[in-house]
Amino acid sequence: MTTPLVTYAADGRVGIVSLNRAEKLNAISADLKKTLVERFHEADRDPATSVVILRAEGRSFCAGYDIAPNPARAERRGNALAWHESLTDDVQLEMTPWEMKKPVIASVQGHCLGGGCELVMMCDLTIAAADALFGEPEIRFSNVGPALVMPFIIGLKRARELLFLGDPIDAQTALQYGMVNRVVPRAELASATLKFARRMALISPEALAGTKLAINRGAESAGFRNAINAGLDILAAVYAARTEVGVKFDEIREKDGLGAALRWRASQFAD
Repeated sequence: MTTPLVTYAADGRVGIVSLNRAEKLNAISADLKKTLVERFHEADRDPATSVVILRAEGRSFCAGYDIAPNPARAERRGNALAWHESLTDDVQLEMTPWEMKKPVIASVQGHCLGGGCELVMMCDLTIAAADALFGEPEIRFSNVGPALVMPFIIGLKRARELLFLGDPIDAQTALQYGMVNRVVPRAELASATLKFARRMALISPEALAGTKLAINRGAESAGFRNAINAGLDILAAVYAARTEVGVKFDEIREKDGLGAALRWRASQFAD
Protein backbone atom coordinates (compact mmCIF):
# COMPACT_ATOMS: atom_id res chain seq x y z
CA MET A 1 0.00 0.00 0.00
CA THR A 2 1.37 3.43 -1.00
CA THR A 3 2.05 5.83 1.86
CA PRO A 4 -0.06 8.99 1.42
CA LEU A 5 1.91 12.15 0.69
CA VAL A 6 -0.48 14.27 2.76
CA THR A 7 -2.88 13.15 5.48
CA TYR A 8 -5.85 14.69 7.24
CA ALA A 9 -7.21 13.91 10.71
CA ALA A 10 -9.37 15.68 13.25
CA ASP A 11 -8.55 16.13 16.93
CA GLY A 12 -11.73 17.46 18.50
CA ARG A 13 -12.43 20.89 16.99
CA VAL A 14 -9.03 21.00 15.29
CA GLY A 15 -8.28 19.61 11.84
CA ILE A 16 -4.69 18.53 11.15
CA VAL A 17 -3.17 18.44 7.65
CA SER A 18 0.25 16.73 7.61
CA LEU A 19 2.90 16.70 4.90
CA ASN A 20 4.27 13.16 4.73
CA ARG A 21 7.28 13.14 2.41
CA ALA A 22 9.87 13.31 5.16
CA GLU A 23 12.60 11.47 3.23
CA LYS A 24 12.64 14.39 0.74
CA LEU A 25 12.24 17.08 3.43
CA ASN A 26 8.63 17.34 2.26
CA ALA A 27 9.70 18.95 -1.01
CA ILE A 28 6.61 19.77 -3.07
CA SER A 29 6.27 17.40 -6.01
CA ALA A 30 3.40 17.49 -8.51
CA ASP A 31 1.64 14.66 -6.65
CA LEU A 32 2.14 16.24 -3.23
CA LYS A 33 0.83 19.57 -4.52
CA LYS A 34 -2.36 17.98 -5.86
CA THR A 35 -2.92 15.95 -2.70
CA LEU A 36 -2.24 18.90 -0.39
CA VAL A 37 -4.91 21.00 -2.10
CA GLU A 38 -7.36 18.10 -1.73
CA ARG A 39 -6.59 17.70 1.99
CA PHE A 40 -6.90 21.47 2.56
CA HIS A 41 -10.36 21.40 0.98
CA GLU A 42 -11.28 18.33 3.05
CA ALA A 43 -10.20 20.15 6.22
CA ASP A 44 -12.15 23.28 5.28
CA ARG A 45 -15.33 21.27 4.62
CA ASP A 46 -15.16 19.22 7.82
CA PRO A 47 -18.19 20.32 9.91
CA ALA A 48 -16.60 19.01 13.12
CA THR A 49 -13.70 21.49 13.15
CA SER A 50 -13.20 25.25 13.13
CA VAL A 51 -9.39 25.58 13.08
CA VAL A 52 -6.80 23.83 10.87
CA ILE A 53 -3.15 23.03 11.62
CA LEU A 54 -0.67 22.55 8.77
CA ARG A 55 2.29 20.48 9.96
CA ALA A 56 4.90 18.11 8.54
CA GLU A 57 6.53 14.82 9.40
CA GLY A 58 10.29 14.50 9.77
CA ARG A 59 13.07 16.90 10.61
CA SER A 60 11.99 19.69 8.25
CA PHE A 61 8.69 21.32 7.41
CA CYS A 62 9.34 21.83 3.67
CA ALA A 63 12.48 22.40 1.59
CA GLY A 64 10.43 24.06 -1.16
CA TYR A 65 9.43 22.79 -4.58
CA ASP A 66 11.14 19.65 -5.82
CA ILE A 67 13.56 20.96 -8.45
CA ALA A 68 15.26 17.65 -9.21
CA PRO A 69 15.56 17.04 -12.99
CA ASN A 70 12.35 15.69 -14.50
CA PRO A 71 10.78 15.53 -18.00
CA ALA A 72 8.08 18.13 -17.25
CA ARG A 73 10.65 20.67 -16.12
CA ALA A 74 12.83 19.96 -19.14
CA GLU A 75 9.88 20.51 -21.50
CA ARG A 76 9.33 24.01 -20.08
CA ARG A 77 12.89 25.12 -20.73
CA GLY A 78 12.91 28.46 -22.55
CA ASN A 79 9.09 28.56 -22.73
CA ALA A 80 7.71 31.51 -20.73
CA LEU A 81 4.09 30.55 -21.37
CA ALA A 82 4.65 27.01 -20.13
CA TRP A 83 6.38 28.36 -17.05
CA HIS A 84 3.52 30.79 -16.44
CA GLU A 85 1.04 27.90 -16.51
CA SER A 86 3.15 25.82 -14.14
CA LEU A 87 3.77 28.69 -11.71
CA THR A 88 0.07 29.58 -11.76
CA ASP A 89 -0.58 26.09 -10.41
CA ASP A 90 2.03 26.65 -7.69
CA VAL A 91 0.50 29.99 -6.67
CA GLN A 92 -2.95 28.41 -6.51
CA LEU A 93 -1.61 25.88 -4.00
CA GLU A 94 0.02 28.58 -1.88
CA MET A 95 -3.13 30.73 -1.92
CA THR A 96 -5.30 27.85 -0.69
CA PRO A 97 -4.78 28.54 3.07
CA TRP A 98 -5.50 32.22 2.41
CA GLU A 99 -8.77 31.34 0.65
CA MET A 100 -9.98 28.76 3.17
CA LYS A 101 -12.83 29.81 5.44
CA LYS A 102 -11.16 28.41 8.55
CA PRO A 103 -7.99 29.93 10.02
CA VAL A 104 -4.87 27.87 9.32
CA ILE A 105 -1.99 27.61 11.80
CA ALA A 106 1.36 26.54 10.36
CA SER A 107 3.50 24.41 12.69
CA VAL A 108 7.08 24.63 11.44
CA GLN A 109 10.33 22.82 12.23
CA GLY A 110 13.66 22.64 10.43
CA HIS A 111 13.87 23.91 6.86
CA CYS A 112 11.03 26.12 5.65
CA LEU A 113 12.32 27.33 2.31
CA GLY A 114 11.15 28.51 -1.11
CA GLY A 115 7.58 27.49 -1.81
CA GLY A 116 7.33 26.08 1.71
CA CYS A 117 8.12 29.50 3.15
CA GLU A 118 5.59 31.17 0.84
CA LEU A 119 2.96 28.59 1.84
CA VAL A 120 3.55 29.26 5.54
CA MET A 121 3.28 33.02 5.05
CA MET A 122 -0.13 32.46 3.44
CA CYS A 123 -1.31 30.73 6.62
CA ASP A 124 -3.06 32.86 9.22
CA LEU A 125 -0.67 32.15 12.11
CA THR A 126 2.67 30.37 12.53
CA ILE A 127 4.17 28.53 15.48
CA ALA A 128 7.86 27.79 14.88
CA ALA A 129 10.27 25.43 16.55
CA ALA A 130 13.52 27.01 17.73
CA ASP A 131 15.39 25.07 15.00
CA ALA A 132 13.25 26.45 12.15
CA LEU A 133 15.01 28.17 9.26
CA PHE A 134 13.05 30.42 6.88
CA GLY A 135 14.00 31.80 3.48
CA GLU A 136 13.57 31.93 -0.28
CA PRO A 137 16.93 30.93 -1.80
CA GLU A 138 15.67 30.52 -5.39
CA ILE A 139 17.24 33.76 -6.63
CA ARG A 140 20.67 32.18 -6.19
CA PHE A 141 19.94 29.88 -9.14
CA SER A 142 18.06 32.50 -11.18
CA ASN A 143 14.54 31.63 -10.04
CA VAL A 144 12.28 33.68 -7.79
CA GLY A 145 9.25 32.54 -5.82
CA PRO A 146 6.30 33.97 -7.80
CA ALA A 147 3.99 34.47 -4.81
CA LEU A 148 5.54 37.69 -3.52
CA VAL A 149 3.77 37.66 -0.17
CA MET A 150 6.84 38.46 1.94
CA PRO A 151 6.68 42.29 1.62
CA PHE A 152 3.16 42.21 3.08
CA ILE A 153 4.35 40.17 6.07
CA ILE A 154 7.67 41.77 7.03
CA GLY A 155 7.82 45.05 5.06
CA LEU A 156 9.62 46.16 1.94
CA LYS A 157 13.15 46.74 3.28
CA ARG A 158 13.49 43.40 5.05
CA ALA A 159 11.77 41.53 2.22
CA ARG A 160 14.11 43.06 -0.35
CA GLU A 161 17.16 41.96 1.63
CA LEU A 162 15.94 38.37 1.97
CA LEU A 163 14.61 38.09 -1.59
CA PHE A 164 17.58 39.80 -3.29
CA LEU A 165 20.23 37.71 -1.47
CA GLY A 166 18.39 34.46 -0.78
CA ASP A 167 19.73 34.38 2.79
CA PRO A 168 17.80 32.32 5.38
CA ILE A 169 16.81 33.59 8.82
CA ASP A 170 16.41 31.65 12.05
CA ALA A 171 13.23 31.36 14.08
CA GLN A 172 14.06 34.18 16.50
CA THR A 173 14.76 36.57 13.62
CA ALA A 174 11.52 35.48 11.94
CA LEU A 175 9.71 36.26 15.21
CA GLN A 176 11.34 39.69 15.37
CA TYR A 177 10.36 40.38 11.75
CA GLY A 178 6.73 39.36 12.35
CA MET A 179 6.91 36.30 10.10
CA VAL A 180 5.94 33.95 12.96
CA ASN A 181 3.78 34.37 16.07
CA ARG A 182 5.52 32.13 18.61
CA VAL A 183 8.82 30.24 18.92
CA VAL A 184 8.90 27.13 21.10
CA PRO A 185 11.43 24.36 21.83
CA ARG A 186 11.49 21.71 19.10
CA ALA A 187 10.27 19.01 21.50
CA GLU A 188 7.22 21.12 22.39
CA LEU A 189 6.17 22.14 18.88
CA ALA A 190 3.34 19.64 18.41
CA SER A 191 1.83 20.16 21.86
CA ALA A 192 2.23 23.96 21.78
CA THR A 193 0.58 24.22 18.37
CA LEU A 194 -2.31 21.99 19.37
CA LYS A 195 -2.81 23.94 22.60
CA PHE A 196 -2.89 27.20 20.62
CA ALA A 197 -5.35 25.73 18.08
CA ARG A 198 -7.65 24.38 20.80
CA ARG A 199 -7.73 27.81 22.43
CA MET A 200 -8.76 29.35 19.08
CA ALA A 201 -11.38 26.64 18.63
CA LEU A 202 -13.18 27.95 21.75
CA ILE A 203 -14.20 30.94 19.61
CA SER A 204 -17.35 30.45 17.56
CA PRO A 205 -16.51 29.22 14.03
CA GLU A 206 -18.69 31.96 12.55
CA ALA A 207 -16.69 34.65 14.33
CA LEU A 208 -13.38 33.10 13.27
CA ALA A 209 -14.46 32.80 9.64
CA GLY A 210 -15.88 36.31 9.57
CA THR A 211 -12.78 37.85 11.11
CA LYS A 212 -10.50 36.00 8.68
CA LEU A 213 -12.58 37.13 5.72
CA ALA A 214 -12.60 40.75 6.90
CA ILE A 215 -8.82 40.80 7.41
CA ASN A 216 -8.20 39.22 4.02
CA ARG A 217 -10.61 41.54 2.23
CA GLY A 218 -8.81 44.50 3.78
CA ALA A 219 -5.44 43.22 2.54
CA GLU A 220 -6.88 42.59 -0.90
CA SER A 221 -8.34 46.09 -1.00
CA ALA A 222 -4.82 47.35 -0.30
CA GLY A 223 -3.55 45.45 -3.35
CA PHE A 224 -2.49 42.08 -1.94
CA ARG A 225 -3.99 39.90 -4.67
CA ASN A 226 -2.85 42.28 -7.43
CA ALA A 227 0.70 42.01 -6.05
CA ILE A 228 0.53 38.21 -6.16
CA ASN A 229 -0.74 38.26 -9.75
CA ALA A 230 1.90 40.80 -10.78
CA GLY A 231 4.65 38.66 -9.29
CA LEU A 232 3.41 35.64 -11.21
CA ASP A 233 3.14 37.51 -14.53
CA ILE A 234 6.55 39.18 -14.25
CA LEU A 235 8.60 36.34 -12.82
CA ALA A 236 7.45 33.55 -15.14
CA ALA A 237 9.78 34.97 -17.79
CA VAL A 238 12.74 34.67 -15.38
CA TYR A 239 12.26 30.90 -15.26
CA ALA A 240 12.40 30.74 -19.06
CA ALA A 241 15.43 33.04 -19.41
CA ARG A 242 18.96 31.76 -19.96
CA THR A 243 21.29 33.28 -17.37
CA GLU A 244 24.93 32.46 -16.75
CA VAL A 245 24.24 31.22 -13.22
CA GLY A 246 21.08 29.37 -14.22
CA VAL A 247 22.78 27.52 -17.09
CA LYS A 248 25.72 26.48 -14.89
CA PHE A 249 23.39 25.39 -12.08
CA ASP A 250 21.38 23.25 -14.50
CA GLU A 251 24.53 21.70 -15.97
CA ILE A 252 25.76 20.61 -12.55
CA ARG A 253 22.31 19.43 -11.48
CA GLU A 254 21.89 17.25 -14.56
CA LYS A 255 25.43 15.87 -14.42
CA ASP A 256 26.09 15.43 -10.70
CA GLY A 257 22.68 15.82 -9.06
CA LEU A 258 20.75 18.54 -7.26
CA GLY A 259 22.83 18.31 -4.09
CA ALA A 260 26.03 19.05 -6.01
CA ALA A 261 24.45 22.06 -7.74
CA LEU A 262 23.20 23.47 -4.43
CA ARG A 263 26.61 22.97 -2.81
CA TRP A 264 28.35 24.69 -5.75
CA ARG A 265 26.15 27.76 -5.41
CA ALA A 266 26.15 27.84 -1.61
CA SER A 267 29.97 27.77 -1.52
CA GLN A 268 30.04 31.16 -3.24
CA PHE A 269 28.07 32.72 -0.38
CA ALA A 270 30.09 31.09 2.40
CA ASP A 271 31.63 34.37 3.54
